[in-house]
Parts: sequence; C-alpha cells; structure tokens
Amino acid sequence: MAGGWAKDGAVQEQIEASINDELARLKARKALVGDSLTHCAECDEPIAQARRMALPGVKLCIDCQQERDGTFQPRPGINRRGSKDSQMK
Repeated sequence: MAGGWAKDGAVQEQIEASINDELARLKARKALVGDSLTHCAECDEPIAQARRMALPGVKLCIDCQQERDGTFQPRPGINRRGSKDSQMK
C-alpha cells in the first residue's frame, strides 16, 4: 500500500536501494595487499607471525586494530524520500 503520490512498493524499493548502496560500499573497500610489517605501525610492538601469514599486508597489531575497529565513524544518512520536510536544513 502506497500513500500519497508514491507508487505501490516504493518503500520496499527505498530499502533495497539502501541495502544495495551499502553492499557496493563494502565491496569497494580495498583489501590488504603487499608485505606485512613485522612491528605495529602505531605502537611498534611485534606482530605475531601467525597474524602476518593470515592477513597479508597487515600493518597493526591485534590490540591497535581492535581499538581502531571500536571507534565510531559516523556517515551521513541518505534521504530517499524527497519530502519538503526532509530537505529543510
């Protein structure tokens, strides 16, 4: 059921478009390549051999990577509705 001028299924199309955008963004992320460092680029602690073999191109130790992964990086949302209220700043 659509409301107003929206066609049937418009909300589902918006949801699917948002999901496809996020999947494309994730696929575009560059994978690690090249030689791994023997010592962490941030804290200079040695990186375990098993980690270097499992992740070619790794630059951070486990502790620094976990700290970096735990930091929140907000991204702007995407407004697909196009209503006047959503366009006001």
